[in-house]
Amino acid sequence: MRAGVVVTARPGVEDLAVQAEESGLHSFWVYDTPMVHGDPFVALGLCAKATSRIRLGIGVTSPALRSAPAAASGLASLNALAPGRIICGVGTGNTARRTLGMRPTTAATLESFTAALQDLCAGHGIEYREGDRVSDVRFLHAGGHVNTADPIEFVVAALLGPKAAAVAGRRGTGLISMTPDPAVWQALHDARRHAAHGTPRVPGTRTDSYAVTALHVLDGDEDPHGDAARDATGHLVMSLLAFAADTAADAHAFAGRLGPEEREAVRRLLDRRGTTATAPDRHTKLYSGYLGRIAPADRDLILPSLMNMLALVGTRDDLRARITALEQAGIDELLIQPVIDPPTEMARLAKLL
Repeated sequence: MRAGVVVTARPGVEDLAVQAEESGLHSFWVYDTPMVHGDPFVALGLCAKATSRIRLGIGVTSPALRSAPAAASGLASLNALAPGRIICGVGTGNTARRTLGMRPTTAATLESFTAALQDLCAGHGIEYREGDRVSDVRFLHAGGHVNTADPIEFVVAALLGPKAAAVAGRRGTGLISMTPDPAVWQALHDARRHAAHGTPRVPGTRTDSYAVTALHVLDGDEDPHGDAARDATGHLVMSLLAFAADTAADAHAFAGRLGPEEREAVRRLLDRRGTTATAPDRHTKLYSGYLGRIAPADRDLILPSLMNMLALVGTRDDLRARITALEQAGIDELLIQPVIDPPTEMARLAKLL
């Protein structure tokens, strides 16, 4: 199985991209979360100039963040800097929207946005709408300014439901999801395959699957739920708790699918951040430090059950067995976000795989 990393956009990210390339990793991704992290297009532009082989991905952009022409312009510009090395993840904007205090877009909007990006980045025209106005849009000076000749790889972000996976099937794209559960991946692949039935596939397009997780290799008799393991995996657990807390007041809330201990962790997080599930400004408090290394005071929120749900923790033999199961479920690449010591963690990942 291939290996890659995903990081937050910030100054110096290009140095990590160089280290990832030197470690033999396949891809280097940057989150797209406005008002939380830096801009992914700026970050990947720096990475494109600093590297020569590694693939560069945005994980993930959304139709609610940028218009299709604006997003396509950024992607095609990156493709001019790193021809054929660009991956574009697209999603409903679950995190990127909620960190703005807004709701994600619909699967239908995601599908039309993905189709528009695919067409524009391949040099084709689209019908662009704003309200009642409609116009034909295409790149006017593709040759000298952007690259529409080399293919861009598209992947659709799917959480646990089949709707986004079905979009991937109809659009002939790959999948990316934050789960290391082979059963979940089998369900996502089944939904994509069912939706793709009868849909012509464009020759040469990639439909790879990327599993985003956290990784911690146990040292000797180390506690699998000790401080070191919680620090290495806590950023993903906190992201899930923040989502559960943010949506706890919604009908059919995700928090309602959690067990009593996990729901108690959600309640403690809300109390600790000084907000409630219905406060209109809760997004300004729940997402503070989002996807960064957790504070020691929050280690108690990193429950073993949630670590097991989101992360890979174990001995080298344990991890290789779990990774083999993911590979058998159709995963092509494992992505981790290193937060403790990124160069060491990237080298460890490359060695493990």
